[in-house]
Amino acid sequence: MALRIETFSNSDLRRGWRPGNNAGGHALFKALGHPLAARKGAALVDACAAAGPVAIYDPRDTAAAFDALFQLSTRCEIAEVFVQRVEDRGLKRLGQSAKLISELKSSRAATLLVLAFDSARLIDQLRSLLPEGMRVFSLDGMRLDADMLTNADDYVDPLNFATNFALLRDVAPSGACAGLHTRLTTANYWSMHGAPDPELWLCLFDAQGEVLAEWRQPLPEAGALITIDSQQIRERFGLGDFCGSLFIHALRVAGHDIVKYALDIYGDGGRALSCSHDANAWPADYFAGMPAPGPDERLILHIQNSHPTPIPSGAVGLGIMGGQQVSLLEREIAPFATYSLDIADLLPDAAWPDQIEIHAGRYFVRPRYELVGDNGRRRIAHANVERTDLVPNPDIPDLSEVMGKGYIMPLPVLPIGEFSSTILPTPMATGQMELPVRADLYDMSGECIVRRFMGRLQRRDSVPLALDSWLSEAGAALPSGAGHVELVYDFREGGEADGWLHALGQYTQRASGHMAETIFGAHIYNTPIIYKDEPQSYTGSPPGLTTRLFLRLGQNYGSGMDGLCHLIYPASMPWHPLSDTWLILHDGDGKPVCEQHLQIPCGGSRFWRFSEIFAPSERAAAGPDAYVIVRDTSCRLFGFHGLQQGDAGFCLDHMFGF
Repeated sequence: MALRIETFSNSDLRRGWRPGNNAGGHALFKALGHPLAARKGAALVDACAAAGPVAIYDPRDTAAAFDALFQLSTRCEIAEVFVQRVEDRGLKRLGQSAKLISELKSSRAATLLVLAFDSARLIDQLRSLLPEGMRVFSLDGMRLDADMLTNADDYVDPLNFATNFALLRDVAPSGACAGLHTRLTTANYWSMHGAPDPELWLCLFDAQGEVLAEWRQPLPEAGALITIDSQQIRERFGLGDFCGSLFIHALRVAGHDIVKYALDIYGDGGRALSCSHDANAWPADYFAGMPAPGPDERLILHIQNSHPTPIPSGAVGLGIMGGQQVSLLEREIAPFATYSLDIADLLPDAAWPDQIEIHAGRYFVRPRYELVGDNGRRRIAHANVERTDLVPNPDIPDLSEVMGKGYIMPLPVLPIGEFSSTILPTPMATGQMELPVRADLYDMSGECIVRRFMGRLQRRDSVPLALDSWLSEAGAALPSGAGHVELVYDFREGGEADGWLHALGQYTQRASGHMAETIFGAHIYNTPIIYKDEPQSYTGSPPGLTTRLFLRLGQNYGSGMDGLCHLIYPASMPWHPLSDTWLILHDGDGKPVCEQHLQIPCGGSRFWRFSEIFAPSERAAAGPDAYVIVRDTSCRLFGFHGLQQGDAGFCLDHMFGF
């Protein structure tokens, strides 16, 4: 059974949430489940339990979420539940038939718990109704300190809870994973939106959910790089090996209520090198897009309990995508603990190209998974949220009449002399029973080289498309040596679609055998007209026709590491023939050092490395904490970032912007 909390709403466009932009969600569950607030919440329930029978006033339908996190109904003797809305009278709340708050005078309870923040006005309205001697508690007893808030007048303002989780691990060179470390990289984008003094509150939990370290970290000036490295944390706090959750809370922010970051897991010699996107700030019912292990690989799913309540035994599980069986994890996971699950324990027969559906029950944020080869190489990537609210859209087959290609899922084809590339369509909605899809291969010049109708794929189908074989069978070649694939809907054999087309890109470095993978979903790109909030814009209302992407470069990893980037210019309809793209190199303080101009053909792409675009003197001037902002005011680009350690290893994932 899913945890009874509301973590996000796909229809909550008031706050700017649109499918795929990683924003949105309800701040209430963050306010209740924040590690600092949770300690106060537990004490609040203890106080109510000690006071005897308690009456509950639930004016904002908060009871289910609070009970799910703090077991109010089992730890306290609840005498009555009161509500404010007449239409809620008689509804079941915490096992009681709700009464109207106007009946409070007749209550025999010793204590009233008001399930609301900013409760002073509500409590003042009740003064004449309170039985003599009744004590009053409220959720304001759980509030964070005022200096942690952006908007103290509206406690559940999303900007007060710009939080996220990261998987953080550090293993000493003598450990089983020799020299395995983690680095989180982002920039102070909140001050770029006007926040005068933002700060991070950080809490590191070990695998058992115990606090290893808790600290505040002032943020540098606007645009400056932020780096959190597991080796530095280990040294600062005198820690041993650990693998757990880093809870990140950006305080006193502006502009964004999401903590966005790139997460690198790296090890000695390049055998462990991975990058992945932020975890998403909200737990979901399901995640998908996790591929089963290949030959001679183990697949580990890192489950990070994101709440102050245990994950009960049997509450989460795994299944093969499109199958009917779900294998449940029969063990409890403590609050804020991390459990590294070997997939073979639940799905011993799962093998590539099977896809695995994660039944998460809203207990954890978007998880990382790790594939470990018998050769000692390992890579980490993330699954994606599988939506539960979508149904087939009958308008999509006819959308081409006004929007050309319509929805496009672009994935890079890395330089074929150095890398092999494989594309795998992935269902990403519980109501998605089929994917009528075609793959179009484009050279970097924007020339379409070859097309392949992949069929009216059923939910259970898992059909990878290997570029090497595809080019060989077609007798084709990429003149530029690299390019990209666009997955688009193709209804030549009928079928239905919902606009939520996803695909996994899997890449192998030919010299080392090291692999990387990334997953993303389709959007409508670069049209002046709008369909259902597409083309998306991250910083304003659609259509999204500009680009601002963040690229960390890896100079602070020492010699031998190079940053790489693959920019794609997809267009659902013909747009500007060439992009007007600027690569603006910044130093670690966020100050621009120099810039380079790129022109990418419409429908084309550009693969580049930091060492190839910027001169040695420019790289030296930018320093070890350099980063690039990819800026284009003429079109929306889709980008992928990575690091490469010569022929020893590399990593790749999609980029994010501010």
